[in-house]
Amino acid sequence: MLDGSLRDNLRYFTEGAYGPWRAVPRLLGLLEDYSLAATFFIPTWVVEHWPARCEAILRAGHEIAYHGHRHEVFIDCTLDQQLEIMHRSATVFKERLGTAPVGFRTPSGDWSPQTAALLRDFGVVYSSSMRGDDRPYFHPSPDGKPGLVEIPARWDIDDYTALAYFEDPDFPAGLDRISDFRVVERNWRAEFEGFHRDGLCWTTIFHPKVSAKPGRLTILRGLFEAIRAHDDVWIARCHEVAQWWLDQHGFSAQAIA
Repeated sequence: MLDGSLRDNLRYFTEGAYGPWRAVPRLLGLLEDYSLAATFFIPTWVVEHWPARCEAILRAGHEIAYHGHRHEVFIDCTLDQQLEIMHRSATVFKERLGTAPVGFRTPSGDWSPQTAALLRDFGVVYSSSMRGDDRPYFHPSPDGKPGLVEIPARWDIDDYTALAYFEDPDFPAGLDRISDFRVVERNWRAEFEGFHRDGLCWTTIFHPKVSAKPGRLTILRGLFEAIRAHDDVWIARCHEVAQWWLDQHGFSAQAIA
């Protein structure tokens, strides 16, 4: 997809443009209705083309974090290429939005073994890219400093697995379905209730273009009502979770850099 073969495929690109153009305002409104703070992982190509939408995210009190420039497959990039993407993204965030993110989510869901160290050295404090736990943890570090904080998410709380349909190219490969909305809401609520019962860190992967369509907002509304039914849930942006994890282990965010 990044080789230019889809550059003139307007049907494909309008699928993606629906997210910032139509879905983001709806999602921001719903988050405001339930007084929920969120982290938006945004490719900086999106910032370049829809800066006003990204400014609205910041004005609403949400966090913005790194997500590549053109949603690159990090595991296929050399370390030099990964670093170039980070530098380009940092420049766009600073020049267009006046912000310096401290978080990262790999666009492709994977990365090379050296990526965590590269991100830490770049000044990133946390990642929300891996799947290995239902609590935060530190990536290994050989120099005595704390490694990158990981705030893991799960594929079963990724709206793509249940609600995405893209005909050509089929992305993710093999998807040719839209799940029953009532079942999706029940599944997500059950996952949340399980995490809440055990006092764990529940992290979602939602895409505005997928789950913030008019009918699907009922899924999110039901989920948010389930969350707000509890008075002992800490609803936080990812950088706040990362700082809490550092505090629990006697570190500051500056200790990573």
